Amino acid sequence: MDRVSNLPDEVRGHILSFLPAKHIALTSVLSKSWLNLWKLVPNLDIDDSEFLHPEEGKAERHEIRQSFVDFVDNVLALQGDSPIDKFSLKCITGVLPDHVNRWICNVLQRGVSDLDLFIDYSLEDIEEDEDMLPQEMFVSRTLVKLKIRSDRCVDWWCGKGGTFLPMLKSLYIDSDLILWGKMKRFLHSFPVLEELRMANMEWTASDETVSSASLRKLSILGTGCEDYVNPKSISFDTPSLLYLNCSDLVAEDYPLVKMGKLCEARINLIVKDDQIKRVREPNNDLLEGDVVLQFGNVVKLMNGIQNIQTLYLTADTLEVFSLCCESMPVFNNLKTLGIKSDEGRGWQAVPALLRNCPHLEFLIIEGLLHYVTDKCGDACDCISREDKGRSLTSCPVKKLEIQGFRGTMREINMIEHFLRSFKCLKEMGIFAEENGPTNFENPGAFEYVEKILKLYNELSSCDVYFLVWGYMRRKWTAQ
Repeated sequence: MDRVSNLPDEVRGHILSFLPAKHIALTSVLSKSWLNLWKLVPNLDIDDSEFLHPEEGKAERHEIRQSFVDFVDNVLALQGDSPIDKFSLKCITGVLPDHVNRWICNVLQRGVSDLDLFIDYSLEDIEEDEDMLPQEMFVSRTLVKLKIRSDRCVDWWCGKGGTFLPMLKSLYIDSDLILWGKMKRFLHSFPVLEELRMANMEWTASDETVSSASLRKLSILGTGCEDYVNPKSISFDTPSLLYLNCSDLVAEDYPLVKMGKLCEARINLIVKDDQIKRVREPNNDLLEGDVVLQFGNVVKLMNGIQNIQTLYLTADTLEVFSLCCESMPVFNNLKTLGIKSDEGRGWQAVPALLRNCPHLEFLIIEGLLHYVTDKCGDACDCISREDKGRSLTSCPVKKLEIQGFRGTMREINMIEHFLRSFKCLKEMGIFAEENGPTNFENPGAFEYVEKILKLYNELSSCDVYFLVWGYMRRKWTAQ
């Protein structure tokens, strides 16, 4: 302790900034030299669970909650107007909004640049027309990072003059629902924003544009609820974007997709079950005005991201892409492709995807079981076709990783099909399903599958890896 005590105050203050506020305060009893040091720490991490211990029921006692409020008030009061860099606050056990807002305003006045909030209020805690967050936060001129998590709705305050955070580079909102108004106006409030993540958001207009010259990383995660209507149009005017994670109901149109620098994308275009049935029907069987007729416009989104290097697609997205197989663009720069399967969704788009990735090196398939149609047989062996395997034969992929393997014969047959058809394949990794049922619980099942895969490996020219949790890892090297 003597060595640490002899360090300069600024060094000891930096060390303390990595501790929770409660532990920082306890250092004041070490010696006189530590008595006031904790008051000047530039980073504060306050977690009400460390005081209230909700698992023990203490959060239900008013006097315990008040002791936590008093502690935070005292910490902030003793720090006075000293500058603060980061303020992390977790309040989910019954602290009233006016207390929380008072603390947030305190650090805003002291020039906080990194604000991390995890808050939750019961309905009885919030009065009618009361703002859950202080208006001062939405016009801060010092915030660089802002993170808001809540189990309640986050209603982004706009005010008459609108929101304006001129220094904000990173914004993260994760709540039960996010309401913010028109996206174009919302983004105009952050002139230097580089990273945006919005989880459980809802478009407030049928025609929206995501427009930002500075944005480099974007995650838009919609609720995908059955009650919501598909957006009419979604446009992306984001010329500096490098990473996109989009999970939302598929839009009827994507009139503008400006993402020339995009390197990686994860796309989940959510489709309702009744729409899936209509997607698989011939166009002439659909009624005029059916929203499904417009889903083919997703090709505009694909055209806008065709320079991408890494792409991950969900099972729903594959179904939507089946509407534009003939017009699918060529992904000349794509090196890594990941697809997720579902037994209720088809692989109709997989053959076209593989044929249009002339430089693909790494293919990841999460789950082999999918809905069988007469259009997926080119990529799998579900049904017999004259051109079975043609898209695989022409694909230059060198490494294949199969996740969620359940040990069924249908999957085993597909693995054999891949080993025979991918002519450039050098390595195949097979990873058993971790979170769902498999056949490996049955006596002798693991040994049986292992024997078949080893035999398949002897017939191919690549190395095969097989991993089942609870068993040893198996590796066979091509002869």
